[in-house]
Amino acid sequence: MAGLLAGRVALVTGAGNGIGRATARRLAAMGAIVGVNDLKQDFVDAAVAEIEQAGGRAIGIACNVASRDGMRQAVLGLAEQAGRLDIVVNNAAWVRYQAVPDIAPETVERMLDIGFKAVIWGIQAAAEVMDPARGGSIVNVASTAGLRATPSSIVYSGIKAGVMGITRAAAADLGARGIRVNAIAPSAVPTEGTAKHRTAEKDAKRIARTPLGRLGTVEDIAKAICFLATDQASFVTGQVLAVDGGITTTNM
Repeated sequence: MAGLLAGRVALVTGAGNGIGRATARRLAAMGAIVGVNDLKQDFVDAAVAEIEQAGGRAIGIACNVASRDGMRQAVLGLAEQAGRLDIVVNNAAWVRYQAVPDIAPETVERMLDIGFKAVIWGIQAAAEVMDPARGGSIVNVASTAGLRATPSSIVYSGIKAGVMGITRAAAADLGARGIRVNAIAPSAVPTEGTAKHRTAEKDAKRIARTPLGRLGTVEDIAKAICFLATDQASFVTGQVLAVDGGITTTNM
């Protein structure tokens, strides 16, 4: 694993915890200089310190990527500091589950800003600074909720299905520049953000329906993201990879 991304520069949005933080750690362990983005400065500082203590290199970028200007600040700022940009992981999200009668305009707008629009702005900014001679890799974090919905997830499922569409369209647009665009679709994994929605009973039911017989981990998802970021996936673009233990393609 070490050295696969030596000399590369990667940005991970929403890297203060969960999947984003695990991905940032793994990218750094593979030799990349990692731009650690999150809204909260203390989250950024903690993730950067963790990477550096393990011998990796990281640059903290505390800003709000929920706007075009914020995303450009993250992408262009990292490229300027590090001298190049090779990988962007569009991971940041803000999630609320609401039943149909309870869906609120402010919830929809915030979820769209962070989970949908920010992906577009991240792709746009990355295409501006990635060197066509070297190409690049963009990995968007979707969800199995975009493939197989659950109750009270109209907004979330719609956004994640949209991220899959963005991925395919961007792959078509940017292939000529050597930029690969893929997405991963994780099933629910234990993180700080999902803890309040999980119970032992729900976990047991999900495990029973999963062919591999366990819940996924943030490290499982990070491994898939990092694979798509490397040259080992050099002829892979426009794909959505479900990282879910088989739960969406089986009937158990």
